[in-house]
Amino acid sequence: MTDRDDPAERDPAAMLSALAWQLEAGADEAIGAAPVARYRSAEAAAASKPLPAPRAPIAQESGNAAPAPARATAPPRPLARAADTLGNAQSLAAAARSIDELREALNAFDGCALKETATNLVFGDGNPAAKVMLIGEAPGADEDRLGKPFVGVSGQLLDRMMAWIGLDRARFYITNILFWRPPGNRSPTAAEIAACLPFVERHIELVDPQILVLVGGSSAKTLLGRSEGIMRLRGQWFQYQSPRMARPVPALAMYHPAYLLRSPAQKREAWRDLLALKQRFDSLA
Repeated sequence: MTDRDDPAERDPAAMLSALAWQLEAGADEAIGAAPVARYRSAEAAAASKPLPAPRAPIAQESGNAAPAPARATAPPRPLARAADTLGNAQSLAAAARSIDELREALNAFDGCALKETATNLVFGDGNPAAKVMLIGEAPGADEDRLGKPFVGVSGQLLDRMMAWIGLDRARFYITNILFWRPPGNRSPTAAEIAACLPFVERHIELVDPQILVLVGGSSAKTLLGRSEGIMRLRGQWFQYQSPRMARPVPALAMYHPAYLLRSPAQKREAWRDLLALKQRFDSLA
């Protein structure tokens, strides 16, 4: 149908009837100044629309140049702030001469945003004089509530795993690479890990273990400085050493118990890792 086939254009009475219906419906004014053919295609309507006139260039005469645009405000310097945070963390951690002093230093540290959303500092648990030190990833809801690492469902599984090789929390010490819970148990950011790392390194130095067990991918990659995932790192022995340590420490990477709860088929590999840990522990003088 074309515009000329519109019944309203052929019948004035129909046009008046349509206008009366619009008035009854509440229409009291016309929106457009020119009539619009509603049955025309969108392409034809777009083609008939006149193009805007080109804008004339602004003439710039010598001695009367347009003013230069205002300089944008300098953006914040996140790298500088991160460097300040890292320096403060390193200073506080290095000053700690005992486990208790390190805990106090963390309580005074405000360089990690996780502290603002967490309920409690999750520092460590077990025997700090033990030969074996375990380092996990981040506290969960139960850990945040109680202020102790590995006390939830995954922590209970870890305790059973260690009991299989004759170790309990009287014979090992345990902590995380993060001391506060990330909201919603999300993965920690690189900035959060970097803020806590000087305290983790000092924690290891103060405990001075003979065996280090890195529980989970985040812990293993951070402390070993590796990019591989936990499936490639687990079951292998590495040497860990920080600048203030007198000797390197044998470090074993293994699956996190939370991963084993989601993937029980991997418990066979975890059992092999536990046997390797037991063999190394039994060989200690």
